[in-house]
Amino acid sequence: MSEPTITFPIFGDNFRLDFPSYFTVFGWKIHIYGILIAIGFVLAVLYAMRRAKDFGLTEDSIIDLLLSGIIPAVIGARAYYVIFEWDMYKDNFWSIFQIWNGGLAIYGGIIGGLIGVIVYCKVKKIKITPNLDIVSLGLPIGQCIGRWGNFTNREAMSEALTGAAANIPWRMGLTTEYGTRYYHPCFLYESIWSAIGFVILHFYSKKHRKYDGQIFLMYIVWYGLGRVWIEGLRGDSLYVPGTNLRISQVVALLCVIVGAILLIYNQVAKHHEPEEMWVNRNKKKEPVPEAEISVTEDEFDEELSDAFRMLSHKDEDSAFSPFIDDPPDSDPDDGEKKE
Repeated sequence: MSEPTITFPIFGDNFRLDFPSYFTVFGWKIHIYGILIAIGFVLAVLYAMRRAKDFGLTEDSIIDLLLSGIIPAVIGARAYYVIFEWDMYKDNFWSIFQIWNGGLAIYGGIIGGLIGVIVYCKVKKIKITPNLDIVSLGLPIGQCIGRWGNFTNREAMSEALTGAAANIPWRMGLTTEYGTRYYHPCFLYESIWSAIGFVILHFYSKKHRKYDGQIFLMYIVWYGLGRVWIEGLRGDSLYVPGTNLRISQVVALLCVIVGAILLIYNQVAKHHEPEEMWVNRNKKKEPVPEAEISVTEDEFDEELSDAFRMLSHKDEDSAFSPFIDDPPDSDPDDGEKKE
């Protein structure tokens, strides 16, 4: 069975996209979804490395940070999905590990990645919050691009729209042998929401960041707000077992509430000094530039030479006796004259 043809009526009746979600290389399936995620990941890493110094971090520490978060993120994304779709896996335990067949949840990935970051910071004995800030700037980049992988997979959309709702100008159609059904392009909503969030956080972090962890709190509030709205439109959500509650909506709402409370607390009740930020603490520990070091060494050598010169002069004057510290007040010939 071929994959559905994609249409957007807003672009006219002749606009149709009919392409597979993967291609093969030497017999291996390469999913476009995975390629887009990889592109988003690389761009997020490059951005984080470029901004590292603004948070008191180094490019090497960014690489270490990412390496420590990748595996926990994949495990978290898979575990999150499996837990809430347990009926699909309970009769085939080994299918849990077949992630190439799909089944990853972004919230699980974020949670797992954050655990990896926290463990890394604890082991390295470095402050956690500036690392969370830089991660929060990279995540929207990956999410913005990665969501287009849902487009290639024909997923992350709403329930079929009917009646008046089917007339929204930006509706997306999927055409199969059974006809055409229209959907909210939720992947597009989240991609745009992430892009706007990135722009806001980028410029805010440049000039207005007051304390470490602020960007992270702003990110979880922004992303949570969008996810509460968008998840309500989707038809492929994960649900809390035995309820009609969409688990991602619940998690998103908790993120918004907790993040907003902490932002308000830090704004109203807590006073932050600039020197408390990790980047400003590290500036105090920066090595003295080589030019300053060379000047200091030259001055030290000159003072040391003067000290040796004075010491040598004193030794020459007092060489006549090892037991007398100071030279006599008068000439030795004066004594003979007195006799």
